Amino acid sequence: MTARSANLATILGLVALLAVITLSAPRWSRLFRQELAVPPSEGSGDAGPEPVVADEPGGAHRSINVRLFFNSPTEPGLVMEEREVPFSSDLPLQLRGVVEQLAAGPKTGSELLPTLPPGTRVLEVFVTGRGVAYVDLSGEATKGSGGVSEELRAVYSVVNSVAANFPAIKRVQILLDDRPAQTLSGHVDLSRPLPPDMTLLATSTLTPLAPGAASPQPTPSPAS
Repeated sequence: MTARSANLATILGLVALLAVITLSAPRWSRLFRQELAVPPSEGSGDAGPEPVVADEPGGAHRSINVRLFFNSPTEPGLVMEEREVPFSSDLPLQLRGVVEQLAAGPKTGSELLPTLPPGTRVLEVFVTGRGVAYVDLSGEATKGSGGVSEELRAVYSVVNSVAANFPAIKRVQILLDDRPAQTLSGHVDLSRPLPPDMTLLATSTLTPLAPGAASPQPTPSPAS
């Protein structure tokens, strides 16, 4: 075989290969577009409260029980209130819902007192991969009376309500009006993320009332 014949054979082979690829391209493209089967995710152990299903007349909705921290009516300190909130698989959205419930204040008829000033809004919540939650509050959060003890309880009602319910969150930093904040009222340093602090709990806690149930006796909180 001469060099010219070899070149012609090579060219014909390449043309044939190109034709095969062209004819089979739609089949391969369909394979590439198929979605991969993703196995159900397994629990990591730090995802937070387990969702529960509550029945409604129009169907079922998912919700979780969380602990919110409000002011004790009888002594300086925080008291936990259990509350059902809508469940979200989006962690920042779930945290935002929890803080919004905190800002809304205790349940109607509760003896507990709010920790955040009226009108406080949650502007945004985002979470880093290192377990730090940033909670952006509106400027109304600074309109408390300004005492050291009150400011401590306001700050840690937010920090504890987030971190105590979601073990994936290790620290919480409060922002104000989309900006880093130094303090709420001049006492508590907000320039860095804060871990939860259960030493601010009151010496007694109130158990939430079930509908139609008698008022339970206060039970002492664990010693810090």
